[in-house]
Amino acid sequence: MPDEVLNQFTPTVDKTEKIDTTKKMKVGIIGTGWIAESHIQSFKNMPDVDVVAAADLIPGKAEAFMKRFGVEGVRFYPSHKELIDNEELDAVSICTYNRQHAGPTIYALEHGINVLLEKPMCVTLDEAIEICRAEKASGKVLSIGFQPRFDANMQQIGKIVRSGALGEIYYIQTGGGRRRGIPNSTFIEDKTAGVGALGDIGCYSLDMVLNAIGYPKPLTISGYTSDFFGTSTDYQSEYDAKRFSVDDFAAAFIRLEGGIILDFRISWAMHLDTPGDTIILGKKGGLRIPSTDCWNGTVGGPMKIYHDVAGTQVETVIPILQNPGKMGLFDRKIRSFLDACKTGGPSPVPTSQILYNQAIIDGIGRSAKLGREIEIVIPEI
Repeated sequence: MPDEVLNQFTPTVDKTEKIDTTKKMKVGIIGTGWIAESHIQSFKNMPDVDVVAAADLIPGKAEAFMKRFGVEGVRFYPSHKELIDNEELDAVSICTYNRQHAGPTIYALEHGINVLLEKPMCVTLDEAIEICRAEKASGKVLSIGFQPRFDANMQQIGKIVRSGALGEIYYIQTGGGRRRGIPNSTFIEDKTAGVGALGDIGCYSLDMVLNAIGYPKPLTISGYTSDFFGTSTDYQSEYDAKRFSVDDFAAAFIRLEGGIILDFRISWAMHLDTPGDTIILGKKGGLRIPSTDCWNGTVGGPMKIYHDVAGTQVETVIPILQNPGKMGLFDRKIRSFLDACKTGGPSPVPTSQILYNQAIIDGIGRSAKLGREIEIVIPEI
């Protein structure tokens, strides 16, 4: 019986298709901070891409960025609007800080440009709704930057759920976090980030489980956030502690459509090595996914299914899978976006799903401020 269970989750062979380089895609990068480093390196790996423009609010930053990565022939702009107004682009990567995700994304879509938007999608649910409306009106491709979706082990989670091995899902525990790992920089101020650990790494663990179960709609949320470590000079420099104005820990109890309960917690800093493994409980079996501190890559170790066979309680270990091919997860994220742009979609990581992810992030923050459970209302797009 364990072998029969394992056989359901045999990975498919990677069929790498030849990339058409007869017409190169013209790409712009908006925001040249830390995450843009991964974007430019990945775009350089794509034979059908020319990075032709970059924008950053800080004078000289975009120029220094491109020089550091050896990219020539790039035109530079002080804002996303000037870049978009003056260039004929096929696509842009939005690599700005969180509070500048919505504006450039909407502006690019309104000007007929495909968008790869880094996670989190934005800061508020209202922003996410406006992004989705702009996408729908534009008819262009908008994909959100969740590279873990392209990991074979992350994909395995969804295969296990869809196989029926767990039966009807009724409870999920997920999250993750670091004992110490506050990123500082623009991540810790409300005026730039808008949200802390909750949006930075919490969005990953939410996507992992929600994607596996088909992204049911969130109905109610009782949320909690704190900033005990970020604001303390015991753990931060005086400069960073003074400007820290987001969450470094968050937790929530979320009711989803279909009667599913989602128990969530995430941390940048705490007095614990992990808040626990991810657990998906169904009426026929349970799945344990070993924890990581971030969930931005793969799982923390071999997963295990707990189920009964002929009245006996058994455990089936799911071996760790190697990702097929030579392409890394970030390159797969970029490649899938480029391919969608060429074909007109569908989006590899669609906003119709990540809208719910953003609704939960927004709802946790609002519930925490109110000190009570709140209802999540998402209008039709």
